[in-house]
Amino acid sequence: CIRALGCPCATACPVCVNRSTPTMLSKVLGAARQPSARAVGRLLAGNTRSFAAVVLPADSNQALGIANYAKDFIGGKYGDDIDASVWERIEQFHTDSVMCGISALALKTNAPTVLREEALTYSDPKGATVFGSSAKCAPEKAICANASAVREWDSNGTVFGYNPNIPGHTAGEFGHNDFYPVVMAAAQVTGQIDGKQALLAMIALDEIRGRLAEVFSLKSYKIDHVVHGAIASAAVYGALLGASAEQIESAIGMTVAHYVPFRAIRAGKQLSDSKGASAALSTEAAVLSMRRAMRGFVGPKDIFRNPEAIFRFFEPTTGTAACQNSVDIALVNKVRWGPGPSPFNMVLSHSGSDFAVCGMHFKLGLYEHQSAGALEAIIYALVHNPDFAAGGLGAIENINIVAYEPAFGIIGDPAKKDPKSRQSADHSMAFIVSRLLVKAMKSGKVPSTMDAAWIEFMLSPYDYGKDALYDAETRSLFSRITFEHGGAEFDAKYPDGIPTQVDITLKGGKKISSGMVMYPSGHARNTSADLKKILEYKNRMLGDIVFAERKVVDSFVGRLVSMKSASAAEVGSLYDFDWSSIRSHPCID
Repeated sequence: CIRALGCPCATACPVCVNRSTPTMLSKVLGAARQPSARAVGRLLAGNTRSFAAVVLPADSNQALGIANYAKDFIGGKYGDDIDASVWERIEQFHTDSVMCGISALALKTNAPTVLREEALTYSDPKGATVFGSSAKCAPEKAICANASAVREWDSNGTVFGYNPNIPGHTAGEFGHNDFYPVVMAAAQVTGQIDGKQALLAMIALDEIRGRLAEVFSLKSYKIDHVVHGAIASAAVYGALLGASAEQIESAIGMTVAHYVPFRAIRAGKQLSDSKGASAALSTEAAVLSMRRAMRGFVGPKDIFRNPEAIFRFFEPTTGTAACQNSVDIALVNKVRWGPGPSPFNMVLSHSGSDFAVCGMHFKLGLYEHQSAGALEAIIYALVHNPDFAAGGLGAIENINIVAYEPAFGIIGDPAKKDPKSRQSADHSMAFIVSRLLVKAMKSGKVPSTMDAAWIEFMLSPYDYGKDALYDAETRSLFSRITFEHGGAEFDAKYPDGIPTQVDITLKGGKKISSGMVMYPSGHARNTSADLKKILEYKNRMLGDIVFAERKVVDSFVGRLVSMKSASAAEVGSLYDFDWSSIRSHPCID
């Protein structure tokens, strides 16, 4: 363990360090990416959050290490020294994800509906349930359906894989809080997991996938980010079901060796169901692998040090230099394909306040996470320039958005100015910004505070439906929006923040500039937004899509928010509601 304020152990151990033993820290953290003395100092003295953690060195069996961490953490080995802020954050992210999921189902989105109906055909009296049903079905099918629903709006939590407090943990991989249905399914299967332990398991799941996102960038090799979540899902599901560490290691090995999705699902201007359901399908495979391992199936061991698995394949640690721009796959290089460490060390928190979930970000409405800086800038311009809002859409001459890579190349791509599907619209910066402006101008008034404006102009599912998609006013702004790459200055500040600048030119000649926005509302390092108030509104906005009465919305949300005190029986029925009484809607698409 690492203790920011000192190690509790009476004797030295191979993975235990404190302020008086920096050389041991270098040894533990240094097999692949050895930190400098300055980095060691930052870790021990410069971290603003206190924490205690398990270290998995690159020259160890990290798959087995993750398995042991999951079992020990969820099993209570490390005591109950988790800061209240961590519990609050995991409850917020879980509640947010559920409200996203059930509203996506209520509006009859395709993939969640198909996968929910499919799951209900796999009856299993010892299984788990889908949203809005008490019928038990195969756990991996229920997880797949619920995770697909959670992700459909692309509006739940986001991780950027960046923690400068830990050397080597700044790889910057994306990820989303799609995987909580894994814990809920395990709770339903066992019938013995109360609310506090379920939330603890969710913290563990986010910790494993979040730290993996910090040490290995899947997107650099055109691999979809959901692999990290699938690994975490296998580990946590196995730990909750009582699997041995070796069985969990086997399931992780199967997940990585057999089920790696590439970013082909995201390529092109118009996106398919595969993009939104990627986490669901990968997690289905991970949980199925875990169930097979518990039945005796033996998968590949020590997968992170396997030279032919994705980690050492793309970032070799022996025989050749690792390079994200060129992968050496010369088969004659026996050293390159021989024994060696993994490309990274991992630090997994188990106590204190510096957990990965605390560095994750909320979306305050529906939008692609990399557009948050532009939305903050537009809202700021509206709040602080009444004449801007009063002039209407016709007064806008140009909106120039300066952004970093990858935002500039992905959602700022000019080719995405003509989205033809909801999934493509929410990956178009031009559409997202235009839609917010149309909504603001039509409101007839602009609130005097940023929090109130975020609430007033919050983008809902209807802002991406078929009517909004071809709204003439929204599309009239596309030609007036330009994009500019901010260059090295902007690129260097991501993923610490979301560096974005918006310069608005009005037809009368007035120019409004936001300056560089780094930490927009919803960002983990934003300190100005009233997050609880804005999330409360978002939960109600999504809940009103599902339930006919506000009191039913508040009751359902209340159960989620107070989950920590729920009994095992209450956890088992947490996702259940009367499906037959939900609001009737046409398909949003």
